[in-house]
Amino acid sequence: MRKNYLLFIIVASVMVMISLSALSQVPKSNPALDEKVQKFLDSRSRQWRDMNVPEIDGKLLHDIIVKNNYKSALEIGTSTGHSGIWIAWALSKTGGKLITIDIDEGRHKEALQNFKEAGLSDYIDARLADAHVLVKQLKGPFDFVFSDADKDWYKNYFIDVDPKLKVGGCFTAHNVYDRSYGYGSRGGQGAFLDHVKSLPNYETTVNSQGGGVSISYKKADK
Repeated sequence: MRKNYLLFIIVASVMVMISLSALSQVPKSNPALDEKVQKFLDSRSRQWRDMNVPEIDGKLLHDIIVKNNYKSALEIGTSTGHSGIWIAWALSKTGGKLITIDIDEGRHKEALQNFKEAGLSDYIDARLADAHVLVKQLKGPFDFVFSDADKDWYKNYFIDVDPKLKVGGCFTAHNVYDRSYGYGSRGGQGAFLDHVKSLPNYETTVNSQGGGVSISYKKADK
């Protein structure tokens, strides 16, 4: 009888620990920050140009991060910060941080101001740099990547990031369309998509509701 009681106590204790651990992994919202970010996005609705993503794609990136509880994100191509705001907003809920890169000083400065006004600066490490060089140098690891810079370099960015992407992580790229929709990506986007779809350790789909986003989940190291 005593052995059964001790076994019950042990099992119950383990279940409590598992439950507490699971709760600690659940993304948490900050109502005040959420309100500030939403207010900022609403104030800029339909004003995002200069190579920014449409709102529907920003929401897609946000939801991928929250759903998978990603914490270490890399964005290649900041522009003036629309996608970065959606990514960082998601990371504010998971306790993560974003490194975002742009080579253009004007866009970089405007993005910094937008991040500040949205209340998300603490979740973003925005760097003014040549992504061709910096992406190779970054140590990672990352669990989420968004590529939206020079399209002819998409495949190269992926090859450089792949070893630094965690298993279970996700590599996304913008302005990518699947040929199965009757029109396929050309140039660098097409070469990138063909490459990532050929890899057995990645599962790739394309969301064409907005500007075209490829979504590649890493299932194994090789």
